[in-house]
Amino acid sequence: MIVEFEAPLWEWDARQESWTFVSLPADASEDIKHLTEGLRRGFGAVKVRATIGRSEWSTSIFPDSRRGSYVLPVKRAVREANKLATGDLTAVRVEVLTP
Repeated sequence: MIVEFEAPLWEWDARQESWTFVSLPADASEDIKHLTEGLRRGFGAVKVRATIGRSEWSTSIFPDSRRGSYVLPVKRAVREANKLATGDLTAVRVEVLTP
């Protein structure tokens, strides 16, 4: 399953660290939830291959009950390579990796 969408980057402050994410669309998140039933890892994580700009990496998406969708962490190297900051709207491609 491949999901392509645009979403703003947002920041979550956890303890002494900041994490930057994009939220997947709610309808795609529901489809992913059904597709990966019984295959999810700790914290409900789902393995994916993500692409933003020319950056592609393997990671996991996580369910966020407050937002009602999965969220994708966007590491600093990807943000810097694509000149992205919190609040920027970015095009994202997520490929769900199922065994």
